[in-house]
Amino acid sequence: MKEVQFRQAICEAMSEEMRRDPSIYLIGEEVANYNGAYKASKGMVDEFGAKRVIDSPIAESGFTGISVGAAMNGCRPIVEFMTFNFSLVAIDQIINNAAKIYQMTGGQWNVPIVFRGPTASAGQLGATHSQAFESWFANCPGLKVIVPSNPYDAKGLLKSAIRDNDPVIFMESEQMYGDKMEIPEDEYLIPIGVADIKKPGSDVTIVSFGKIMKVALQAAAELEKEGINAEVIDLRTVRPLDYDTVINSVKKTNRLVLLIEEWPFASIASEVAYMVQQKAFDYLDAPIKRITTADTSAPYSSSLFSKWYPNMHQVITAVKDTLYKK
Repeated sequence: MKEVQFRQAICEAMSEEMRRDPSIYLIGEEVANYNGAYKASKGMVDEFGAKRVIDSPIAESGFTGISVGAAMNGCRPIVEFMTFNFSLVAIDQIINNAAKIYQMTGGQWNVPIVFRGPTASAGQLGATHSQAFESWFANCPGLKVIVPSNPYDAKGLLKSAIRDNDPVIFMESEQMYGDKMEIPEDEYLIPIGVADIKKPGSDVTIVSFGKIMKVALQAAAELEKEGINAEVIDLRTVRPLDYDTVINSVKKTNRLVLLIEEWPFASIASEVAYMVQQKAFDYLDAPIKRITTADTSAPYSSSLFSKWYPNMHQVITAVKDTLYKK
């Protein structure tokens, strides 16, 4: 085992796959000579050269479209967005091209491409740089959407994403790049579409994903002090979504709290809640609770931001509500 930062796990995943397969390349703003905006591609241009680690112009629509075409012609591109907020400039290439080409050509053309970069809020970055688009992309058939919460999961899932023959949205967080964790020295893969039980429990199920998993685990630790044993599930992949792990947990605990760093309307939490009431309604002993960001754009003010962003106390209160405890 070795200790690595999240950014290092990302770099290792890309580098290992590029050594294995010469058709893989990385493209994005500042990924080469600057080692990546968040240093997630540190040293890669020195190893692989400027033809495989490519600094692009500030033109997401252009380098995304070029990479979709390259993926149709034998390459396996990794496209880095400095933030997924900037992916909106290229959303036509992602939604109307990458996601649909396999179906529209009757299976003649695969698009093996990974779009990766930070998602959601990263502190006081303002409304246009603090948006979570997981549910946007997950709503589109043809895309797989991965949102890891720690370095171990990030490396194993990114390697699987790069090997996948379908377009994959791989969402990270600026606030996780410095997170450290021990991961194996040997190569490993994590299958796409499999959730992980981060903490077993018996009294209530808490479901989350991405960096806000930290809040879920903090809440579970505090609840443990009061004798409440929460099971915490990390979805890891939101398309395809591992409904079975969540439903089986709810059948055991009889209660569900969803903690999602997204706007509430048509969120991943809404989808999970629907499927649980469809397939495990008779097992529920309390209404499902959902915690999201406030239904407004992210504020810049730190005092307002703290009210907008979900916190541990909201999770604890929601859990106690499902247990009918004050």
